[in-house]
Amino acid sequence: MADSEYDVVVIGGGPAGEVAAQYAIAGSSRTAVIIEHELLGGECSYWACMPSKALLRPVAVHAAARQLDGIKVGKKMLPEELLRRRDAWVRDYEDEGQVKWAHGINIDVIRGHGILAGKRTVEVDNGGRTKIVKARQAVVVATGSTPVIPDIYAPAQPWTSRDATGVREIPGSLIVVGGGVVACEAATWMAALGTKVTLLARGPLLAKSEPFAGELVAQGLTNSGIDVRCGVKVSEVVRPVAADTGVGRIHGDAVTVTAAGESITADEILVATGRRPTRDGIGLDSVNEDASWLYWVGDASGGPALTHWGKYQARNVGHTIAARAEDRTPPPVPADVPVPQVVFTDPQVAGVGLTEREAVGKGIDVKLADVDMTSVAGFGLLRDDAGGRARLVIDRASDVIVGATFVGPEVDELVHAATIAIVGRVPMSTLWHAVPSYPSVSEVWLRLLEAID
Repeated sequence: MADSEYDVVVIGGGPAGEVAAQYAIAGSSRTAVIIEHELLGGECSYWACMPSKALLRPVAVHAAARQLDGIKVGKKMLPEELLRRRDAWVRDYEDEGQVKWAHGINIDVIRGHGILAGKRTVEVDNGGRTKIVKARQAVVVATGSTPVIPDIYAPAQPWTSRDATGVREIPGSLIVVGGGVVACEAATWMAALGTKVTLLARGPLLAKSEPFAGELVAQGLTNSGIDVRCGVKVSEVVRPVAADTGVGRIHGDAVTVTAAGESITADEILVATGRRPTRDGIGLDSVNEDASWLYWVGDASGGPALTHWGKYQARNVGHTIAARAEDRTPPPVPADVPVPQVVFTDPQVAGVGLTEREAVGKGIDVKLADVDMTSVAGFGLLRDDAGGRARLVIDRASDVIVGATFVGPEVDELVHAATIAIVGRVPMSTLWHAVPSYPSVSEVWLRLLEAID
């Protein structure tokens, strides 16, 4: 006998899990429960998207203000005020508001680790006390992802992204290992907090983006005082005393790494070398291959580890669960949906769809539209040192956009227009009639069209 029963059981209370539960029962009498062993709201709300952007936005505004005639600001940020802003956005690491939201739309919350225990059955372990929860319709796994810490770094108890966003003790110096989004963004706000940052990357920065994006970001980080070293491999890590002193606190003695034959010492080290789906220990061995009642969303699905992508998956899964519960045909989902992403460095990188390299790898005959962002008057008005670049990747045969990249300050809001153009398969000839406002940065679309006309 189950201790409780719901139509939908969701393991994991991050954004993807919350949205899946919400959409699966919306407008119906169906019931849902979210099982979460940490804070409801998940990694994004407390340790990733929200705190990082809460830290990065003042940094961006400060950088812009320093590069605008008519405004005079100091060179340094206010670390205590910046961290206070972070704490406000994570609600001091309390999830009462998230729980209230869930209860307000008739979603229950059970605290504990959810473990699959057979067909539509989840065992919840909360500190040794267990209960069985049954699902009448579906179980959704939204267990997120876990940082990957290579063996060479593990004994040093390095910082992960949680320590970087949850920083309490600002180190005087920091080694950041990695060249992806987390590494580049964390280096940005830690430098703004007054830390001397050295960034070590095995390859180019933002290697999954267009090459010029990583090059411009590397230059931007260097301009902000960060020691950026690409193409280096760490061969040794030494920390005489390492201790788990808590999230965001310095974890022991100074750390010395050897990279490219040179020793570098810092107060702390942040390892940002990727994440893997959290699937261990959730009872997958109890599930048969024909588990049509089981769904995956978010990082746990193995897809792009992006909150907005997880929520997109969750909306689709929720709609499918609802349709099947009501004996309807689930709504169709396109096969190739472009994935947008914004990197909130200075300059920002906003991209969607395929890079030139990816498109060519898929056998697409491409043509490119490349322009300098400074060719747009509205862009130059943003700040006196504004610089950047934009690219469209176009399928020559169909004459539609398959990818777009924008690099520069405040380009984050440009990418959605490209997403719509890709999803809608809007011909380039039609885009000539989408008139951009003057003098706005969106005029870059006109410059891009002119570049290929």
